Amino acid sequence: MALNVPGLVVMAVFYLLILGTGIWASMRSRKVEKKSTGDGMEITLLAGRNINLLVGIFTLTATWVGGGFILGIAEATYNPTLGAVWALMPVPYVLTFFLGGFFFAKPMRENNYLTMMDPFQKKYGNFLSSALIFPALVADVLWVARTLVSLGGTMSVILDLSYVYSIIISSVVAIIYTLLGGLYSVAYTDVIQLILIFVSLWVCVPFLLTNPHSVDISLTAYNQTFQAPWVGTVELDEAGKWFDDFMLLALGGLAYQAFYQRILSASSYTQAQVTCFASSAFCLVLGIPSVLVGAVAASTDWNSTSYGLPTPYERDQAGSILPIALQYLTPTYISIIGIGAVAAAVMSSMDSALLSSASLFSSNIYKNIIRKQASDYEMQWVIRISVVVVGLAGTALTFLDSSVLVFWLVGVDMSYTIMFPQLVCILFFKVSNGYGATVGYLMGLILRVLSGEPLIGLPPAIQFPGCRLDAEGRLTQFFPFRTAIMIMSLLSILLFSYLASIVFNKGLLSEKWDVFKIKRKQKPSARAVDDKRTNADNEEASAAKQLLETSSC
Repeated sequence: MALNVPGLVVMAVFYLLILGTGIWASMRSRKVEKKSTGDGMEITLLAGRNINLLVGIFTLTATWVGGGFILGIAEATYNPTLGAVWALMPVPYVLTFFLGGFFFAKPMRENNYLTMMDPFQKKYGNFLSSALIFPALVADVLWVARTLVSLGGTMSVILDLSYVYSIIISSVVAIIYTLLGGLYSVAYTDVIQLILIFVSLWVCVPFLLTNPHSVDISLTAYNQTFQAPWVGTVELDEAGKWFDDFMLLALGGLAYQAFYQRILSASSYTQAQVTCFASSAFCLVLGIPSVLVGAVAASTDWNSTSYGLPTPYERDQAGSILPIALQYLTPTYISIIGIGAVAAAVMSSMDSALLSSASLFSSNIYKNIIRKQASDYEMQWVIRISVVVVGLAGTALTFLDSSVLVFWLVGVDMSYTIMFPQLVCILFFKVSNGYGATVGYLMGLILRVLSGEPLIGLPPAIQFPGCRLDAEGRLTQFFPFRTAIMIMSLLSILLFSYLASIVFNKGLLSEKWDVFKIKRKQKPSARAVDDKRTNADNEEASAAKQLLETSSC
């Protein structure tokens, strides 16, 4: 296959458009910064807490509708061992945004936090907060890596462009416009990217549905034709795993800094709520084309195409089914439009991950721990350097697929099993303290490691009910073990926080051992105040009497 020159030209135009939008937005942010009374960090990281409502909806949606979203839904729908019922992303994301809008947006926005970690640092101190920041940073770095991997694979299929070149070019463009204008650049480029995702995907759908190599997807939805029905099934003994995956996607997203960056950039709590609710609808609509792509691929006689046999699934290429379907089932110019959708999705997620991790490091580590006296000018450079470092780290990891998988799994599981229960407790339970948070952190981490992970060859030391060999002969947990670990972590935070408060407030342990300073300062009772006032009055009267006696002498 020769290099697709028209496709390269279209991609070059797309990248120039995105870069130009980012530069324009960075100029706008400088004008706003001159007029604003807030500090430079707030302008860069949160767009001065005055982001336009429509732009806010677009940037929140674009952050979630990434390369993994588009490619993952298509892959699950096409995969004969899974099906559309396992293509979970759109529906759990609706729950993410509704829960975020109803419960999490208010305490975050009304307290004017700068990042998701601010309430932890305020209540628990720097040491414990630093430990909690680590999994969030790892998740963001691997978010960058995974999005670039999906783009590299897609471009290599459709454009026949080198995997290395496509990743490096995309990474450089995203890094440049992110460090130039911060959230302003990210948000306004997200508008362009989301429009491109929506238009490109829906333009491709009619051509896929009417191609001569596929049968009507309504006939293959519940009937075996070229492979198992694309709708798929959830057997009773798989229900626990399905539920676990659903909750991981729904609640794990509430523990990402990128989500709160959009919430905190809104001008009010009400605007933050509207942003969440509107974004949930967009996610549902944008998930439909990927389902249709997977359904068409599952309804295709691949032997009649130039792709031939074995099928993509048999060649272990199910993860690239979207670009393969575009390449072999649509005209060339349509497949080029499709690659634009994937590129836009990848860029919209990558820039969010870059700015998210830069926010956590610059605000919660550098400003609050390393150099508390750092000036606005210095912090601007710290943010820019953080963006570059995270971008380079994520780009480097794309060339180590197995390592990326390991860290990606760690990041996703950490967000759900560790960060989510921590966030719930710090925002909604006053009893929570550093002791409970430490126990919950360690419990979640240890239990998750001991539960194993078949995808990285880690056998389970703890076998939950239903643990058995899967279709590929790997020992797999079919019990919703991650949800169980999350609940145990949350309960342990509350229980040990309560016990620690009793131990120190009742004087059962000396105050010198209270490293997290949770002992309440006892307010003097009304009687003690009256007694003190009476004693003071008596002392004044006695002093006056002595003065009179001295004068008479």
